[in-house]
Amino acid sequence: MPRMYRWFLCFLIMVSAFQAGAQQDTLMKGMGLECNFLAGKIIKHTHKFTAPIPSLSEALDINLVWQTYGKKDWHQRCGYPQVGLGITYTDYGNNLVFGRCVGLYPNIQIPLVRGRQIEWVVRIGDGIAYVTRRYSRTNPVDTVNTAIGSHINDFGIFMTDLRYRINEHWQVQCGANLTHISNADYHNPNLGVNMAGAHFGVRYFPENNRPAKVKRELPQLSNRWLTQLRVGIGFNEANATGNPELPTYVVSMYESRRWASRNKLFAGIDYAYHEATHAFYNTWGINIGKERATAWDGTIFAGNEFLVGRVGIIAQVGYYYRLTYLKYGNDKFNEKLGGNLYLIKRENGVLKELFITALLTTHMAVAEYAEFGIGAGI
Repeated sequence: MPRMYRWFLCFLIMVSAFQAGAQQDTLMKGMGLECNFLAGKIIKHTHKFTAPIPSLSEALDINLVWQTYGKKDWHQRCGYPQVGLGITYTDYGNNLVFGRCVGLYPNIQIPLVRGRQIEWVVRIGDGIAYVTRRYSRTNPVDTVNTAIGSHINDFGIFMTDLRYRINEHWQVQCGANLTHISNADYHNPNLGVNMAGAHFGVRYFPENNRPAKVKRELPQLSNRWLTQLRVGIGFNEANATGNPELPTYVVSMYESRRWASRNKLFAGIDYAYHEATHAFYNTWGINIGKERATAWDGTIFAGNEFLVGRVGIIAQVGYYYRLTYLKYGNDKFNEKLGGNLYLIKRENGVLKELFITALLTTHMAVAEYAEFGIGAGI
């Protein structure tokens, strides 16, 4: 806790710097800082999670936010969301097993209900985290922690806030939250750590937490269809000689249809070839003579992409039309969460979209692999 107090002192110093900057720089319009204290508990999301669960876990979250006000068309199309860059320090309550976690993540806050003084919002963020303790058979030994197998992990956060506007500068809020860390099975073991709880926070905007909105007549974008191709690569630690990290190659083809000028519905099919599965077959003498032919799986999928300027936030559900030997108890379903960053995004021309992508493939609360790649739409 003393360390969290120091972080809060840093927040107050940042507020003072914001106050000084706001007096001289109109670029501060819509900019603000928020600080949240989180308290909760680790969730035992699988019977394989055998580590002792601390009675209380705590975190401090500081978020640099920007209230959009209509400078870009997508601000208005998306209902003037807030975007931000957050940093979270988490003390899970048992430093010898779980260590501590520092996560850095971009995020978006979307208003669900907005009144004169009170509003209800959700915040979604994802980024990178450093965890001080991981599973290790060597010094420092930590064989109890089967949840985290590496220091570098993915960090995801979901928060929902009920917020009260004190004046044009200050707001207070409380709500519920869920954080998740895992390395997407890049290093084993990798059960991941999920922490759920409640939080209380304060927000400060040097100019105004509700800057005057720019509203104009925007053209309705056509509900166009696109044929899309996405190729990606991920890595898994193989249960084979030497436990190497080996690639998974993924190819996806799908059709998408834009709706409400800020979303894309899509559905398609993908193919994923797993070098780690192939290595497992070779090591343990399984599917002899058919190692390569049986080291792939395929999915029929559908989902939605929420478009925020040149960023797309993806939620996808898939059903396996073919499974490899190593799937999670023959689970027929998977999920993908992540996003696209558009390098080309236009209404006309043969190539209408070109993007880089980052996706996390999961089976409910268990991650399978992180996929990074490139895609296009025509």
